[in-house]
Amino acid sequence: MLTIHAADEVRYTWDGTEPVKDGAVAVVGIRIAAVGQLAEVREEFPDARVRSWPGTLGPARIHEGPLPDAPSPRERIHAVLKLGAVAVLEQYVDSPELRAAAERNDVVVLERTRPTAIIPTGRADLAVFDGTGACIATVCAGRLVHRRR
Repeated sequence: MLTIHAADEVRYTWDGTEPVKDGAVAVVGIRIAAVGQLAEVREEFPDARVRSWPGTLGPARIHEGPLPDAPSPRERIHAVLKLGAVAVLEQYVDSPELRAAAERNDVVVLERTRPTAIIPTGRADLAVFDGTGACIATVCAGRLVHRRR
């Protein structure tokens, strides 16, 4: 399935690089197919479904601390996804049940943190944040896993 995620602005990284105004990211399966101005991406993929988001779209985050408390491992992983993160640090995934919940949801378990970026042909891990910094959407491995509306 081909989806274009469009936003007021797109950031390839969160490290202060200039955003692309009226930007978009095309996603095919679990991969990023294109990044750029919405008009250009739509021209390249005219039959794609377009999801428009208010705010800033960028690479999904890595959750760097303990996972939020919740009644079940699945809900703890979902709480991380609601924060715009699609990766967690290994040291905080301390049970087989939590590891299984992460795996079932395509959440990456990392030994240590690393920079995140939107890279064509890279895994489609995206997050959209509003002006207050609240996550309004998370895409994990190409799949919309959280939407606040």
